[in-house]
Amino acid sequence: MDARPLDHLTSFGKRDAIAYEGKGATLTYAALDTRVGGIAARLVAEGIVPGDRVATWMGKNVLTCLMPLAAARAGAVHVPINPVLKAGQAAHILADSGAKLLVANTGRLKGLDTALRTIAQEEWTDGDDPLGMSDHDPDSLAALLYTSGSTGKPKGVMLSHANLWYGAEAVADYTKITPETRNLAVMPLAFDYGQNQLLATWRGGGTVIPFDYLLPNDVKKAIARHKATYLAGIPPLWHQLMALDWDGEGETLRTLTNTGGHMAETLYRQLRETFPKADIHLMYGLTEAFRAASLDPALADANPGSVGKAIPHAELMVVRDDGSPTEAGQEGELVQAGPLVAQGYWQNEEKTAARFRPAPAHSSYGGTAVWSGDRFVRDANGLLYFRARADAMIKVSGNRISPTEIEDVALEHGGVHQAVMTAEADAERGAAIILHVVGDGDEAALLSHFRKVAPSHFMPRRIVWHKALPTGATGKVDRKALEKMSA
Repeated sequence: MDARPLDHLTSFGKRDAIAYEGKGATLTYAALDTRVGGIAARLVAEGIVPGDRVATWMGKNVLTCLMPLAAARAGAVHVPINPVLKAGQAAHILADSGAKLLVANTGRLKGLDTALRTIAQEEWTDGDDPLGMSDHDPDSLAALLYTSGSTGKPKGVMLSHANLWYGAEAVADYTKITPETRNLAVMPLAFDYGQNQLLATWRGGGTVIPFDYLLPNDVKKAIARHKATYLAGIPPLWHQLMALDWDGEGETLRTLTNTGGHMAETLYRQLRETFPKADIHLMYGLTEAFRAASLDPALADANPGSVGKAIPHAELMVVRDDGSPTEAGQEGELVQAGPLVAQGYWQNEEKTAARFRPAPAHSSYGGTAVWSGDRFVRDANGLLYFRARADAMIKVSGNRISPTEIEDVALEHGGVHQAVMTAEADAERGAAIILHVVGDGDEAALLSHFRKVAPSHFMPRRIVWHKALPTGATGKVDRKALEKMSA
């Protein structure tokens, strides 16, 4: 079906079914629609007009979860700011986006030096006359999602109503979200898949249970308390959850979805054993194209290293440097075309032109595509395998190596729970491998394992042991921090 304005997602559940179940509020779909209209009415009363940017900066609550739809209903552009960011980082996003209004909790507002119009979460009241569903152009801008900014300042990715709508529709479809789905939404809402947790669940008529946690055991308890059936995560969270004693708990889970990084086969097998009733979706996506690929859970046991095939509304091509399609088994750059591709980077024409370029000549969708910079291989069955980001590949003694290859070898050793590779310059060999691991600390056994199963150019120069790997604002492992540690 064609995309609609984003706020129409409030119409997909039965009016008396539970759409939102959070601290201090439980909303049916009818109440969800009313609250979205009321929040939108307050925005209009504050002078917000179509195209204005409205930012939120706080933990998960009714306002942060409903603002994507409410801002869209008012014709505004939502700018979610990750609550783990400090005042200086938030100030950059507010200034770069040109936000007209910020809604945040009192504590964060006190630490922020800004002349921007602000409203404290604690003082928020909805407008008296809720706005009805909008008729905005689905191609108009609905959100700016700021990338983590591991290199340079964060960039605002421009997403339209249609981008978000098709992303919700695709994920609801291939992960089989239904009115029985109870999604424990733990991902940050400033993360593209964090937004999608909300939108896809409402597209499928299910229940969103927003949840912020401090410790992995909090997630375990919340799954039991809320009888959650659906959980999205990234590899660091899965590692933390697998360190817990489940002893038959978590039996309500029926769907697990992984994104934000490669899931090693050992971790996949642990999840499969711990949650035997759950389908495990191994996925890949870019903020610049919202969602991209997913592996059919029925194929995961035989192909745990794959991220599958293109999801609905996505066209994925693996291409050579000249844009022509690669052969099966040949490495190339992943290019995505179709209606999930974002509109570019906010007020950054140079970087937009570098990443958003005409689709390859053989594309079915054509138009503008996002050239990911990520290296992939497609096998004879059409399944995609991530190799590395182009700028993460290294050459050791003339051999081209991706971090994933080294990390997978390390994770095959039973004493390693997490592994991340960085590199340092080496005048003689080109580069030297530095391996960062969380595990039992038996370095001799790990090096012996490398000698037995891997070629000599895979051998780490140094192994750095960690109690826990550093993570960034979205919870992904912070490779830049590890590079600094090993410098």
